[in-house]
Amino acid sequence: MYFTALLARTEDGWEASDTELDDVETLSDLTDLAREYAERTGAEDDTVLVYVEQEEGAWFGLVRVDGEDDPRVYVSAAQAAARSSYGEILLTDELLGREPTDADPSTDLDALDLDGTEEGDPDQEEDADREEYASTSADSVPPGPVGDAEILADLGMAPADLLTVDESDPLSAIGEALGIGELADAVR
Repeated sequence: MYFTALLARTEDGWEASDTELDDVETLSDLTDLAREYAERTGAEDDTVLVYVEQEEGAWFGLVRVDGEDDPRVYVSAAQAAARSSYGEILLTDELLGREPTDADPSTDLDALDLDGTEEGDPDQEEDADREEYASTSADSVPPGPVGDAEILADLGMAPADLLTVDESDPLSAIGEALGIGELADAVR
């Protein structure tokens, strides 16, 4: 089970809402969702946080969108998140320090046999490519936190505090640090 919420800092204070990520497939989609929420709450030029948590303390992630700036991302436990469809949205090649060429070979258009002239057994080659990709991607995901640990520093939560947040209830800990503990608890 997952819990997701949007938190927007407006001129009048913070607003929060739980949300569904059914139509979100990429970090770009998630960023668009945050910007739409910013428009609805009047926080277009301010901060919107997207909070994603796999319940039972496996991992949590934050995406911070400030106006039109690129999103900033933090994930508490990358390997746990990598086994999750929501985690895969946050764990971009850039965040993990991988070259985009490390992508799944089944999506590499240059490697596709479109005219049927390549020799060899395509099923065996594809299986070998997928196994190589799986081992490389698993090796390239660190077990612990990844991303911008300073994502909340200017909002009241020091990087050291974020890195050691209680995994049993991270939203409450984050809410307390931001001075919105009751709002964070209410949105849950």
